[in-house]
Amino acid sequence: MLNLWPFPLDAALGGFVLSLGLIVAIGAQNAFVLRQGLRREHVGVLVLACSLSDAVLMAIGVAGLGSLIGESVWLARGLAAVGMAFLLLYGLRSLKQAMHPGSLEAAQGPALSLRAALMQLTAFTLLNPHVYLDTVLLVGSVGAQQPDASARVAFVAGAASASVLWFTALGYGARWLSPLFARRRAWQVLDVVIGLMMIALAVSLWPMVLGTV
Repeated sequence: MLNLWPFPLDAALGGFVLSLGLIVAIGAQNAFVLRQGLRREHVGVLVLACSLSDAVLMAIGVAGLGSLIGESVWLARGLAAVGMAFLLLYGLRSLKQAMHPGSLEAAQGPALSLRAALMQLTAFTLLNPHVYLDTVLLVGSVGAQQPDASARVAFVAGAASASVLWFTALGYGARWLSPLFARRRAWQVLDVVIGLMMIALAVSLWPMVLGTV
């Protein structure tokens, strides 16, 4: 049987789930993309910019941390422990947040030129320290734990695919998604799902912390 996907699917799925869990949250960047989607202003360019920035930062994290991990077993176990702790805290925070759900509403305002929209998006993306924590450090540390280069490529591809899927849905599906995101119950369910996914991913890192894989 012809294998049309030469990379490990489990690594790609792991990257996809982790990235989606991190990116689907109430925040300035998501609210801005939703706003532009509702107004149908520069949606394609903004979706592409968000997706590319995430993919580049994730690849930098996986490649950079991957090369360091290859030189030190103890560093690999340490980063796995840090990633596990962060995922556990993130998951528990999501479950706690589910008890006090918020809502996401698109801001109203005047039309923006493409330049102004890109400048605002850049500020929302690159001036947010959580972006680097999520994409470079967390996704990087988990992705760098993959056993070989093909698995790391698959992990980054899966993680980047989640970003593309989310921002495409948010930008182009804004008119249908915004009523859902404005409902606190929807975010409550989403927070529970994200919390459970993050905790499951944290548990999966335990063998790496012990050095048994």
